[in-house]
Amino acid sequence: MTTLKEFEDALREQGMHMALAILQKLRDRDRTKRSVTPARRIAGRKMTPELARHILELHATTEMTQQEIAFQLGVNQGRVNEVIKRGKWLDDNPAAPEAIARDKAKARMANPDGRKRAERRDIRAAASPDKKRPSAKTGRQAQLLLGDL
Repeated sequence: MTTLKEFEDALREQGMHMALAILQKLRDRDRTKRSVTPARRIAGRKMTPELARHILELHATTEMTQQEIAFQLGVNQGRVNEVIKRGKWLDDNPAAPEAIARDKAKARMANPDGRKRAERRDIRAAASPDKKRPSAKTGRQAQLLLGDL
């Protein structure tokens, strides 16, 4: 497949300066319209029981896919699936597994230095020897030939 750069080079070789000028105008227009917005993952909404009920309402009353619902509401498609298939996030129970996982993730994000992870990495590096361990299958396996049947 031809890239835009190769297309430009071909236009230059053919001396098509007007086409190159039009291409440059289109690029400039695209740059002005381009916006810098945070990723959906960063700007995503917190899952609440109200949001879960809204997901179920959209799923029941529209023909939208899970991905379309997720884009419209600003959540992950996996969260939409959890609500629809397993009824997660419908109650505001702080002891629910998804709430506990969310709180642990928030705690990890609040501690950006990540000392525990680095310490674990150092321990694993010191514990693993440089040479590979022999596999459990040291002997040769027998091979079945068609004539053996």
